[in-house]
Amino acid sequence: MDSIERVLSQVGDAWTFLILREAFFGVRRFDQFQTTLAAAPNILTDRLKKLVANGLLQRHQYLERPPRFEYGLTEKGVDLYPAIVLLMRWGDRWLDEDKGPPLLLMHRPCGKVSQPVLVCDQCAEPINARDMDWKPGPGAEPSVVR
Repeated sequence: MDSIERVLSQVGDAWTFLILREAFFGVRRFDQFQTTLAAAPNILTDRLKKLVANGLLQRHQYLERPPRFEYGLTEKGVDLYPAIVLLMRWGDRWLDEDKGPPLLLMHRPCGKVSQPVLVCDQCAEPINARDMDWKPGPGAEPSVVR
């Protein structure tokens, strides 16, 4: 199994990505997720349990009677932010229906609208598919080596 398959096994459906999006927007409680997503309670419960089990969210009790919980992003969950932003940018480019992006990202340190880009960690040049090659890494299974 390669890294993309592993990621999809943990976050590979729309509801999971939408829950993560809302968590990045600051949503923490079940009722807030349900209101913002209009998700059926059983689907939301299932996805939240999966995100907690996979270490992307952590659950904290904030009320004892009745028991109520909040969900916060873990470091593993926060590390998905670049992937979500790149998916959003792709949607802004290809699925905007000529209306423009529905959400603008503001970079807090400089206070400006930002359009984050993927860059090479060695030379800082933007990365695109036509400029990249690949080779098997140390964790490659024999089936991945082509």
